[in-house]
Amino acid sequence: MAKNRIKEELNIEEVAEGKSPGIFQKLFFWVLIPLLFVIAILLVIASFTNINVFEKASTITDSLPFISDKSAKEEPVIDFDQKVVELQAEIKEKEAEIEQLKSQLEKASAESENNLAVQQNLKNEIEKLQQQQEGAKKEFDDILSTFKQMSAKSAAPIIMEMSDEEAVKILSNMDPEALSAIFSKMDPATAARYTELISQ
Repeated sequence: MAKNRIKEELNIEEVAEGKSPGIFQKLFFWVLIPLLFVIAILLVIASFTNINVFEKASTITDSLPFISDKSAKEEPVIDFDQKVVELQAEIKEKEAEIEQLKSQLEKASAESENNLAVQQNLKNEIEKLQQQQEGAKKEFDDILSTFKQMSAKSAAPIIMEMSDEEAVKILSNMDPEALSAIFSKMDPATAARYTELISQ
């Protein structure tokens, strides 16, 4: 029973502490509300006595040294003509910059078109060279197949009459059996020279 009573007292104290008004509530209830009420009564009295409170307040503030219109009177006068001239000059500068950038862009695009034309020409040249290379390879393959079909006795004299570069090119692409048969139909010095050229 004593425990229940202590608990009830603690609960009552907690509730009482929770409901106590804060400092702002006290300030609001004890200072601000009465002050607003007094101001309202004074304004009602002033309106009945035909006193303009706002005019009186403005005459009082004009007489105070720290609240005056001097700051408003001392504001610098803006010269709008000069400002307009400065803005027009700035606009002209920006227009000049825009024109310069446009000319740079046109020059760059012209260079780009020129580079594309050069690139296309180079592509065409490469394709032409590749076609010529393919044609030359086909012709070489035809010549090589002709030599492979010929007998060694017929091929050896023809190869000896060719330039060393062409002869080596043909001989290096032949199979070893055909090559040995052709070398057997050449004199030993010529066969040795071609063998040395092929090995290099």
